[in-house]
Amino acid sequence: MRRRTGLLLDPYFSATKIGWMLDRVPGLRDRAERGEIAFGTVDSWLIWNLTGGARHATDVTNAARTLLFDIEQLCWSDSLLEMFAIPRAILPEVLPCTADFGTALPELLGASIPLTGVAGDQHAALAGQAGFTRGLGKNTYGTGSFVMVNTGNEIVRGDSGLLTTIAFGFKPGRVSYALEGSIFVTGAAVQWLRDGLGIIERSADVEALARTVADSGGVYFVPAFTGLGAPYWDPYARGTLVGLTRGTTRAHIARAALEAMAFQSADVIRAMQRDDFTLTELRVDGGAARNDVTMQFQADILGIDVVRPRVTETTALGAAYLAGLGCGFWPDVAAVSGQWREERRFVPAMPADRRAALSAAWSRAVERSRDWAADAE
Repeated sequence: MRRRTGLLLDPYFSATKIGWMLDRVPGLRDRAERGEIAFGTVDSWLIWNLTGGARHATDVTNAARTLLFDIEQLCWSDSLLEMFAIPRAILPEVLPCTADFGTALPELLGASIPLTGVAGDQHAALAGQAGFTRGLGKNTYGTGSFVMVNTGNEIVRGDSGLLTTIAFGFKPGRVSYALEGSIFVTGAAVQWLRDGLGIIERSADVEALARTVADSGGVYFVPAFTGLGAPYWDPYARGTLVGLTRGTTRAHIARAALEAMAFQSADVIRAMQRDDFTLTELRVDGGAARNDVTMQFQADILGIDVVRPRVTETTALGAAYLAGLGCGFWPDVAAVSGQWREERRFVPAMPADRRAALSAAWSRAVERSRDWAADAE
């Protein structure tokens, strides 16, 4: 399964969900066998609705996230479809990222708009960071965080808990590959500070609160609310706060939440290094990329430069780039890459021994969060 798809067997992906529904919704499997229902990731649903049901399609990057797509042969895997007992009839047509996906109905968008660019959200973010060449990588800080690095034509099959996926496909039968680490909870931890604990009124307040203390005061926050993703893949891990004392304040907890984003991202990037793939700098985007405290700590804990572009909403930007490439607005990826501009570079300033000590303590905190729900059961 991992060899064909680049993924791990985990409920994060589509195949187990499809199988679960087909087995439990009365009559659904019979309807699937007759071709009366359709499966797709959210892009397929959007294409179907925008075209009035004229097209049931997806692109190679979204297909590669289903646990059903052979990323080397670039087709749906017969053996995996058989393993999960999923009828081929429900699957969408798979196209390159820049292709003719149909035309949006004029009553929906005011005109007949061609749909010429489709990609998964993190692949679009990599495009928005002009990550079209081997060795370029980015981290998107949203509700979760996603590190992705372009490995070119090479399928790098990591042994350290990372996913192998398709980065882009611009022509039929030809793709670029990527290594990816999916982190389930980063920005969502700040939302929990706001909504669950009530220690901030707005998510934007967390940086100012964190700045009132020099560090986390020895507090480590592992936000494993829904388990841990890469490189651990532990669905039984649960959120953990360690190192609390009578001197701990809400500012220390806020700082620990921001540092957890950087620690988790560093875990993924170090896993890439163990798989012999090294980044010389990390391009960052998403909401938390605008947080200077987090970005400086990210550079410090990694020991490499962290680079923030002028436009941090790179997922939407990348989708626009792909659509522009698909309709000929830009002639090639080199023209798109020329649009990228650096806004600020965060340079490591932390001594190596301090970095090592903090990373070791973080690893201890992670171990205390592991398998918690399984132990409780």
